[in-house]
Amino acid sequence: MSKIALITGASRGLGRSTALQLAHKGGDSIVTYHSNRAEAEEVVRQIVALGRKAVALQLDVSRTSTYADFAAAVQSALRSEWGRECFDFLVNNAGTGASTLLTETTEEEFEQLVNVHLKPVVFLTNALLPLLEDGGKILNVSSGLARFSMPGKGVYGSLKGAVEVLTRYQAKELGARGISVNVIAPGAIETDFGGGAVRDNPEVNRMVAAQTALGRAGLPDDIGGAAATLLLGETGWINGQRIEISGGMCL
Repeated sequence: MSKIALITGASRGLGRSTALQLAHKGGDSIVTYHSNRAEAEEVVRQIVALGRKAVALQLDVSRTSTYADFAAAVQSALRSEWGRECFDFLVNNAGTGASTLLTETTEEEFEQLVNVHLKPVVFLTNALLPLLEDGGKILNVSSGLARFSMPGKGVYGSLKGAVEVLTRYQAKELGARGISVNVIAPGAIETDFGGGAVRDNPEVNRMVAAQTALGRAGLPDDIGGAAATLLLGETGWINGQRIEISGGMCL
């Protein structure tokens, strides 16, 4: 029986790469998107072209009031596309970039970041747990910015630090169901995240490369490939761990 991952924010960037890398390794995906349905459907098309199954579902992770309806949509997709009641892997990936000094951060900006980066790890996970197989895996997404500090990233990095602590608690509390929970922490990656600075600004790209032991900025497949391996590989005994995937940034 094929393994099914539910990946939030998978129409672009790291989520997209994770879904496609899973397909290359024999996995299926439910991919979510915030507003770009066409991009999500293109990801589905590419997965199907690789001989795997996928569906795209709309989800705004900042709106906790929609989680019950989203879980119902997931259950419907599982039944119609796979003839199953549960999926195997949950990847809490959806997020937005932010760069504001702590002294200039408004309460509204702070709450927006909490709603996108922290609340879903708790409440979306809780809403989907009845549909997650016993013995499944949860992979949360943090950032290297939870380990090292850069001006303007204080709230974002702090929330990612909270995600790392939550991961350990989830691993402890879900262990009775055989569910392992880990968190990956990407370094600076060439995507459109945060306005695409690492990808599109040569000066920023050179700065990242200079701070990275392997001498370059990361690429989406550096993260997607590692995430797919953690999900599909014999990694069930890895639990409650922070795994940085940064090429050795800021060592």
